[in-house]
Amino acid sequence: MPDKQSKNHSLKAVPKLLSPVDDAAEIDQCPKCFGTGMEIVTGKGARICACRKQRAHHGQFDSVRLPKRYDGFHFSNYKPQNQSQTVALRSAMNFAMEYPAVDRGLLLMGSVGVGKTHLAVSILKGLTERGFSCLFYEFGALLKEIQDSYNANTQSSELAVLAPVLNTDVLVLDELGASKPTDWVRDTMAHVINSRYNERKFTIFTTNYLDERPNEREETLEDRIGVRVRSRLYEMCSTVAMDGQDFRRTFDRPINVRK
Repeated sequence: MPDKQSKNHSLKAVPKLLSPVDDAAEIDQCPKCFGTGMEIVTGKGARICACRKQRAHHGQFDSVRLPKRYDGFHFSNYKPQNQSQTVALRSAMNFAMEYPAVDRGLLLMGSVGVGKTHLAVSILKGLTERGFSCLFYEFGALLKEIQDSYNANTQSSELAVLAPVLNTDVLVLDELGASKPTDWVRDTMAHVINSRYNERKFTIFTTNYLDERPNEREETLEDRIGVRVRSRLYEMCSTVAMDGQDFRRTFDRPINVRK
């Protein structure tokens, strides 16, 4: 484990991952090594080809369980639209550079489409680049895997599902509060959070639920996860509130049809 007193580690730019088509083409048709992984340099002999190094770099992120949709998420292409998003970007970058010399995890809180997951994924990529073990889970997907482990026909067990979640250096739990708040959901959530808290493992949460009720119909984060768990998060995480417009709306621009 790196020295916990170290701070301000520089992060290399994480390159954009190749598409499956490009990746396959590179393995079979690399013009330098022709798929062998070793490049012959005139007058110098053989050396590891750049394509092999690139594939090894991509493999770093396999164990993190990042969905393919997030391949392009990096600090370098997060564009803050207001002061709250600028503060959130700075907080996320500081965590990625200073870990493990940090005091608490992060709770990225805000409405949909403000970039919470973008920043959380960027943190995991930066820490994985530095050699720490990291894991990403959408909270609903984690609950589904635990429930499936109770089925005798599956090849997994609750312990097998939970062990990586409890033991990884840094965990991202995305969409906290999105699942229906049953007693089982709250007990499972409390077990994961308390176990990591007791082992001094850092967790980054994202949630669309706020601490203040926007209106009478909306629920708060405390309504969704319970008083006990929300209280624990105050101690475990620095709350970073983000606001702004849903950036996804920019993808659906009206098509003007001439009459």
